[in-house]
Amino acid sequence: MNMKAIYLDCFSGISGNMLLGAFLAAGVPEAHLRAELAKLPIEGSYAMKVEPVVKNGIAACYVDVQLPHHGHHDGEHGHHEHRTMADIRALIEASSLTEAVKARSLAIFEVLAEAEGKVHARPADMVTFHEVGAVDSILDIVGAAICLDYLGIERVFASKVNTGSGFVQCAHGLMPVPAPAVAELLLDWPNYHVGAEKELTTPTGAAFLRSQASFSESLPEGFRADGVSYGAGTWDLAIPNVLRLYIGEVAEKEAEQGSDFLVLETNIDDMSPQIYGYLYERLFAAGALDVWTTPIVMKKTRPAQMLSLLCRTRSKDVCASVILRETTSIGLRVLEVAERIEAERETVRVATPYGEVACKLAFWHGVLVNSKPEYEDCCLLARRAGVPLKQVEEAARQALAASCATLRRIKK
Repeated sequence: MNMKAIYLDCFSGISGNMLLGAFLAAGVPEAHLRAELAKLPIEGSYAMKVEPVVKNGIAACYVDVQLPHHGHHDGEHGHHEHRTMADIRALIEASSLTEAVKARSLAIFEVLAEAEGKVHARPADMVTFHEVGAVDSILDIVGAAICLDYLGIERVFASKVNTGSGFVQCAHGLMPVPAPAVAELLLDWPNYHVGAEKELTTPTGAAFLRSQASFSESLPEGFRADGVSYGAGTWDLAIPNVLRLYIGEVAEKEAEQGSDFLVLETNIDDMSPQIYGYLYERLFAAGALDVWTTPIVMKKTRPAQMLSLLCRTRSKDVCASVILRETTSIGLRVLEVAERIEAERETVRVATPYGEVACKLAFWHGVLVNSKPEYEDCCLLARRAGVPLKQVEEAARQALAASCATLRRIKK
């Protein structure tokens, strides 16, 4: 069984605009990215400039988010508006983006907040973002999540990372490269610096790797690349300032090497049930693949709940942090999952009289076994059109049924 995957070659670092440029060059329509980003309730104006550039002979796509009076994207840091992690979470959750895009965006910001919190000795939710929390970087992170969702990417792999060297000016003054947050995020990620006294890897880029990617020295065994694209950075250097992105498929058994699944569990008998809904949202945003509660009876016949979640190893620390911060639990059990059997999944978009709906498909040994319109998409269209939800869902199912024969032929 194959999974859609990308491999990021970070020989000249990784930043938010390099990621967006690479995704656009890989086939994400610029109009789709702009339309989805417009769903963020961001006050004030911004302009996203997209242009083809050539870096040391390599054709690349350059994305620059420009704010009024704030200079360039990741070169000239101005005095951007400061936001806390709580502000950013509220902004993203208030948007009409899909739940999948919200969750992935928040997962990236969660690891960023954890790292910044350690550096500045503050709770993650109270961390004040400067460059990273400014509008341009919110757009970078959410934009990357939009692109992954559009391309249907199930696994992300990346090389060792060139951080750059020297010093960079930021809101706190001169900082060494890699910046402290980047150093924290790349603690367990192979990195080096060569070719430039510049900040080649930004906190945004490092957070994307830490929360979304698995390390691979080179293209993973079994990775079949269908294309390669380049996203440009701001700098003109002795080395090409580009991020190389391979897009293709990887066999599932290779995809899961070094990234086992875990179940985290804890028993809770003294917490308000109202908190669970919020807790679930936070855990999914932190990278949990599934979350569930089981009624249990504890000592002294006390009714309680066993909270369980499934996650990949790389998400363990962030998910554990959410549980210990948000619940009354003071400890967790960590169980290794020996094997996980999954149907091959694919997302397609179908046109209905009410608008476009994403639909999830599941294949087992090449045969379509399940199909379902995306609930959140149908809710959004039903509200806009003022029609019953079931009416939109039925229209989506009919449109999906009409295209399923073609889909089966493609899969074969």
